[in-house]
Amino acid sequence: MPIVAQSTETTDWVSRFADEVIEESERRAPGKPVVVASGLSPSGPIHLGNLREVMTPHLVADEIRRRGHEVRHLISWDDYDRYRKVPNGVPGTDASWAEHIGRPLTSVPAPNGSPYPNWAEHFKAAMVGALAEMGVEFDGISQTEQYTSGTYREQILHAMRHRGDIDAILDQYRTKKAPAKNAKQQGQKPVDEAELEAAEGSGAAAEDDGTGSAGYFPYKPYCGGCGKDFTTVTAYDDDSTELTYTCGECGFSETVRLSEFNRGKLVWKVDWPMRWAYEGVVFEPSGVDHSSPGSSFQVGGQIVGSIFGGKQPIGPMYAFVGISGMAKMSSSKGGVPTPGDALKIMEPQLLRWLYARRRPNQSFKIAFDQEIQRLYDEWDKLAGKVADGSALPADVAAHARAVGTAAGELPRTPRVMAYRTLASVADITAGAEDQTLRILSELDPADPLASLDDVRPRLDKAEAWINTQVPADQRTVVREEADTKLIESLDDQGRASLRLLLDGLDTHWSLDGLTHLVYGVPKVQAGFSADAGPKELPAEIKVAQRTFFALLYHLLVGRDTGPRLPTLLLAVGQERVRKLLGE
Repeated sequence: MPIVAQSTETTDWVSRFADEVIEESERRAPGKPVVVASGLSPSGPIHLGNLREVMTPHLVADEIRRRGHEVRHLISWDDYDRYRKVPNGVPGTDASWAEHIGRPLTSVPAPNGSPYPNWAEHFKAAMVGALAEMGVEFDGISQTEQYTSGTYREQILHAMRHRGDIDAILDQYRTKKAPAKNAKQQGQKPVDEAELEAAEGSGAAAEDDGTGSAGYFPYKPYCGGCGKDFTTVTAYDDDSTELTYTCGECGFSETVRLSEFNRGKLVWKVDWPMRWAYEGVVFEPSGVDHSSPGSSFQVGGQIVGSIFGGKQPIGPMYAFVGISGMAKMSSSKGGVPTPGDALKIMEPQLLRWLYARRRPNQSFKIAFDQEIQRLYDEWDKLAGKVADGSALPADVAAHARAVGTAAGELPRTPRVMAYRTLASVADITAGAEDQTLRILSELDPADPLASLDDVRPRLDKAEAWINTQVPADQRTVVREEADTKLIESLDDQGRASLRLLLDGLDTHWSLDGLTHLVYGVPKVQAGFSADAGPKELPAEIKVAQRTFFALLYHLLVGRDTGPRLPTLLLAVGQERVRKLLGE
């Protein structure tokens, strides 16, 4: 049995939502497990914005577990949704996949070369793997399985009997245009997959406005001829449940008994509230795109009670997640980064922290560029404050939620070294493990690194970042030979600065020692102590330091800038440094 982690203090947004959810669950279903939910459409790569749909209820569910309550986190895979379009930049696909538009996602072939049986399973698998690495516990529900097994049969028949009531609710919003252009101008994301599904296709368009020669029907059959949803219900009898439909794609038509028919689904704005009632969902967040009049969340709030006798979940509208960087990966192909992409370059604790530290209504960015180094510095600084007791309570709570769950701590890097240092070393050594170990063991001679395993997986993440996100023209290439022309052109002060550095290498050969040395040379040349602090020094010293640093970069790597000089010097090695600096 895992050791249950202690509940965090009631100081952060997660704890406050947990309080509300526990209270609401006891009111709705006393004595039963608390149910929170997420919904994901595997219509293409499931990106980092979608991850907030999972992380918000996950964090709340985990806090509830920490308090000793039983809780279920449902993830509904909307894999019975229609295939709307061929996404940009998906390897193993081409224009021929357009022939599957209108079919369920589970009836579309997976991209070429995929080991998975269909399109939905291909994209679900990547998300499931990422969630496992992040310690997210959930119960997955395939909507394909739910619908095709007849699980929702009574709910479907009930919705069809009350189609007039549903139509009246939807009719309140049909004159209100969706503010698509305005939303885009205001920086809002497009309406989600399910919303678009409910408004597209020759038959699907009728869902949204309720028009049709035979009236409104909240159910959409998949065609028995072509398997697509370009269908229109032309007749339905409540007593016999006989339903007749025709397909606008292939012309197929048939009459079936809906009480025995499992090849179709409720339209989205009815499907979602039906599930709330069926599963007893107490907490489910939704994106800000659901806050507009006539949105599925707002309409669902009316339908769930008046039609299905349930209650709308409580839960926040969550803001968008932005991306900083993405030099090479899917952005070059028109795609968006996924949780799996992020986990290649950062540890799961950092990714969890980014979602835990911001309230759901606060937007934030996930860095794939140089900003990731600053984020890691901030994360390591927080860990230090938590350890010494100086962190604020809300920061302590966010840290605790990042490093583990109610089941225990996530696997972590045994020995913490700065991400920027590991990235610099990986850059310079191009992944050569013997050189990497040599350099890292020299960072702190008093406590040398014994094995690279002690700095994994962080080292591997930093190396992946260098290899996938840093453009080739920004990679570090150490000179083979000294730049004799530059050295000969130096004035007396330039030569003296190199001499001071070279004379101090033996006694300062560690990360801290070299940091003290390279910053100290310009101070000594100006007549100050190498230990002098900023308040003791004139502003000109900073200019002199930048000039000195630029000289060293040119002599070592032929550029104005590069990795932090102490790390670079250690990486190059003392013998080669002396050669390149003209000794």
